[in-house]
Amino acid sequence: MRYAIPVSNGVLDAHFGHCESFALIDVDLQQKAILNSEMVSSPGHQPGLLPGWLAERGASIITAGGMGPRAQEIFRETRIEVIIGAPSEIPEKVVLDHIQGTLTPGDNACHH
Repeated sequence: MRYAIPVSNGVLDAHFGHCESFALIDVDLQQKAILNSEMVSSPGHQPGLLPGWLAERGASIITAGGMGPRAQEIFRETRIEVIIGAPSEIPEKVVLDHIQGTLTPGDNACHH
């Protein structure tokens, strides 16, 4: 399973579309462990671009602080699970918290 985490200044960016880069983190769900992590520069904010771009990179889950409803819909159409309201933490902590069942998402930080 591969997580995509929008990152700016080393932590999860509250608005996925305006991030500097994405952390792509591969996990082993049985062992609840991170196998690999890489940072890729964001291609920029263009409506509808990121779901397909992240799907091409193997993402199966996007975890963000906030996201508009249309973007959420496009991600789901691309078969990428959407988790909204994640805290601004380092990407690996967000992923580990999620796979260990301790991530407590808050409100959607995006108000489109």
